Amino acid sequence: MRIVHLARRFVLSLSRRPPSAADEEWARSFLSPWERDLWNRFDYPDRRHAIEVARRFAVLRPDATREEVAGALLHDIGKVESRLGTFGRVAATVVGARTDRFRLYHAHEMIGAQMLRQAGSAAVTIDLVQGLGAAAPALRDADDI
Repeated sequence: MRIVHLARRFVLSLSRRPPSAADEEWARSFLSPWERDLWNRFDYPDRRHAIEVARRFAVLRPDATREEVAGALLHDIGKVESRLGTFGRVAATVVGARTDRFRLYHAHEMIGAQMLRQAGSAAVTIDLVQGLGAAAPALRDADDI
């Protein structure tokens, strides 16, 4: 299933269209002002992916807190630090952590958690970005479709 997920993600990342205004508004409603600053660092394909994942997450975990949905929305925020585009991310996924930027890409969960700590995010949000906590299985399932 992982290859299907990656192939779908690749195809969707080729579009540079922004998320709909309604999707942007929905996402921002779960984010603190400082988390919105991080959100603004995502490019449009990453925003669309994050919204899709967070919406699936909310269905899988209907009692999710605002902080958990924020974690779902920002689960890939650490990837922005690698400054890799679509093809660079594909290369990093295929060949592994062979360069400094590829290492940053592969450490995105740890980097994202640090970014969220600096933004003053809740512990549950930070944990979720690291794949930890009670909501982590729902996020993994939402991200692997």
